[in-house]
Amino acid sequence: MLSAEQLASAAHPPKKLPWYRILYVQVLIAIALGIALGYFWPENGAAMKPLGDGFIKLVKMIIAPVIFLTVVTGIASMSNLRTVGRVVAKAMIYFLTFSTLALIIGMVVANVLQPGAGMHIDPATLDTEKIAGYVSKAHESTITAFLLNIIPSTVLSPLVEGDILQVLFVAILFGIALASIGEAGKPILTFFEQLTLPIFKLVAILMKAAPVGAFGAMAFTVGKYGIKSIGNMAYLIFAFYLTAFFFVTVVLGLVARYNGFSIFKLLRYIKDELLLVLGTSSSESALPNLMRKLEKAGCGKSVVGLVVPTGYSFNLDGTNIYMTMAALFIAQALDIQLSLSHQILLLLVAMISSKGAAGVTGAGFITLAATLAVVPEVPVAGMALILGIDRFMSECRALTNFIGNACAAIVVARWEGQLDKEKLEFALDHPDAIDLEMQVGPEVVD
Repeated sequence: MLSAEQLASAAHPPKKLPWYRILYVQVLIAIALGIALGYFWPENGAAMKPLGDGFIKLVKMIIAPVIFLTVVTGIASMSNLRTVGRVVAKAMIYFLTFSTLALIIGMVVANVLQPGAGMHIDPATLDTEKIAGYVSKAHESTITAFLLNIIPSTVLSPLVEGDILQVLFVAILFGIALASIGEAGKPILTFFEQLTLPIFKLVAILMKAAPVGAFGAMAFTVGKYGIKSIGNMAYLIFAFYLTAFFFVTVVLGLVARYNGFSIFKLLRYIKDELLLVLGTSSSESALPNLMRKLEKAGCGKSVVGLVVPTGYSFNLDGTNIYMTMAALFIAQALDIQLSLSHQILLLLVAMISSKGAAGVTGAGFITLAATLAVVPEVPVAGMALILGIDRFMSECRALTNFIGNACAAIVVARWEGQLDKEKLEFALDHPDAIDLEMQVGPEVVD
């Protein structure tokens, strides 16, 4: 692999791919075609769902080995195993701080903009049948059940089932064990390091199907739910997107600036992955590429391996903004006046429930159900109001979560002294060179 220094000092500029072979261009075209198909031929658009689902399954297939190999090789290469506990502790402090801040910002914006005011909806008229499944899952998503679920049935079952936290748990233990046996473990470590090469090559191969997945997912969303379904809820969607934009550009922007990088350059660096998340409404679809890009940007392998997968369950900034805004929207729409103490209780419950439902499919909606179930002032039935538009907000949730985890990995790497600032600066200033290397291999850019 080329280092940043080698690329910077190369006598000849790297060859450029034709525009039609650039991943983000292909994904953009696919998204546009998907929207057009879903809008003009809704039934055909809805029938494209298997394309999106199939691509996400392809990516999930490779997530477990990527996380396992990254974490094991990162930890086993450490000279001091205390670093593992320190990285996790710092990551958790970061996650708790900014997850709470996201909840507070969502609550403040909902109180200021009042997106649900004036709707005067009678709770008795709401159809709760469609949300029953989410409510039942919410009752199952307790903190105790969540913590116990981190422990897998067997050492190998996480690699088969693909549960991110279980994979991370086994990888940390195996990495510590491998590091503890010293020289005897070197051949195994070398094997795992070599194994990462074909695994990441497989990731690059799978990413070639990203436009197909984005096309199918977007065509399904527009075809199934229709742009018209936004209707009266447009103000809530606008308020949510505006709040997420503020959180990324201002809050995370200040964090990035304090830690020596630009949030806008980071967004440009991960633009391919952001478009993929937008097209599929799933941040998991870009997880392998994000980890690889962060390593190429100078973040230590062990930090990336520990922070990013953990953040997918504990650092859900977009989901947290959504939770408080959606809860207050429901209260406003149903003419329920919540006192400051009730809103603080709502926030505290959301802080806990957001961890209990972490990693569950449809986590945003399930977490909201779990929160409302504990705060009786706002009826769970009110969730029927936003069920139809939830899909249109899931893209923004996924994007905000994704950006938050990318930022967190760089910040924690800096705190740990495991950030190569020269590599980071080069990667953020020359994202196309890194993209080219990832798509076609280092031999093309020699």
